[in-house]
Amino acid sequence: MRIRYAAKTDVGMKRTHNEDYFALIEDEQVFMVADGMGGHACGEVASQLSAEVMGEFYKHSKDQDATWPYRYDHNLTYVENRLVASIRLANLRIFQMAQSDPSLRGMGTTLVGALIAGNTCYVAHVGDSRAYVVQGGKIQQVTRDHSLLEDYKDARPDMTEEEAQAFPHKNVITRALGMRDTVVVDLNRVEIKDQSRFLLCSDGLSGMLSDPEILEILSKHDDLEAAVSALIDGANAAGGTDNITAMVIECRM
Repeated sequence: MRIRYAAKTDVGMKRTHNEDYFALIEDEQVFMVADGMGGHACGEVASQLSAEVMGEFYKHSKDQDATWPYRYDHNLTYVENRLVASIRLANLRIFQMAQSDPSLRGMGTTLVGALIAGNTCYVAHVGDSRAYVVQGGKIQQVTRDHSLLEDYKDARPDMTEEEAQAFPHKNVITRALGMRDTVVVDLNRVEIKDQSRFLLCSDGLSGMLSDPEILEILSKHDDLEAAVSALIDGANAAGGTDNITAMVIECRM
């Protein structure tokens, strides 16, 4: 498996500072995008801390005799347990820091992470930062937003796209790292095919561009650096109301 990636983050057209963060644990093939919240400097503290804690856990857990902070879930593989435990630990650290420092109260972050092992991409997420997969000329959203809008869609399966666009609280998320001392991490598995591309992004991208628009941009660019730049430019051209982060990972057999 040959893996290439490119990533870029941008403050957008309306914000004065960037609370998004992206990172890579290269030797573990773990990729992540986080979208901080909390105002002032809180959001960027939370998003960066999430990636740092995950990196620390992966380094610590290389030792087979290392003690893990959470009980092993036998319904998951070792690879999945490791990914989920790293995110749960990041949640706890963010929560503890916010509780101990009044200036950081209320900080949190969404997070989407992708781990490539063998012919499978394991995607874990909390919040509304998304993962997409592009295969065979089609795009598919891998994650489900943890948001009031998605909860409302579950209650109203006949909801139209026009009603969804007009929903007054569609940017309100129901789950994020740092909100409580524990968190539920959603996990998905995607079979990797030759030339599969995975997009990890903050809602500053997915909120500005439709899935067909994202697919069109990715399909136009073989160069990954050009692809992420075009995605950022597209989101800014559509209004750029939030920070924008895009990470594209390409897998070739």
